[in-house]
Amino acid sequence: MKLTLVVACALIDQDNRILIAQRPKGKAMAGLWEFPGGKLEEGERPEEALVRELREELGIDTKTDCLAPLSFASFAYDDFHLLMPLYICRRFWGIPAPQEGQQLKWVRANHLRQYDMPPADEPLIPPLIDLLIG
Repeated sequence: MKLTLVVACALIDQDNRILIAQRPKGKAMAGLWEFPGGKLEEGERPEEALVRELREELGIDTKTDCLAPLSFASFAYDDFHLLMPLYICRRFWGIPAPQEGQQLKWVRANHLRQYDMPPADEPLIPPLIDLLIG
């Protein structure tokens, strides 16, 4: 089974809300909510990929030093195994805006389960609740 490495970010605002994005029509798992991020490109470190993905998906900038690893998900889909580290980011420049047709929402950690997410994202919710709510 092929291993796919994808990075994700819990972007946290001043009110301790987390940004989630709804996958647009035409993409796999369209309509589900997820943490911003994406696949690594050849030769890219996870943190570099996340800085690039946040710029491409949301039009914001951050630095690798502003990313802190929090948790990871390991999930077997039918045709590949996903390994997804989750970073938190509280320091970024610009206002997140959809760059790829997706919907965005700022959500409290304890409300994340109210949104349909891909199965690989669900194990990332408890560490966020622990971090932000305690």
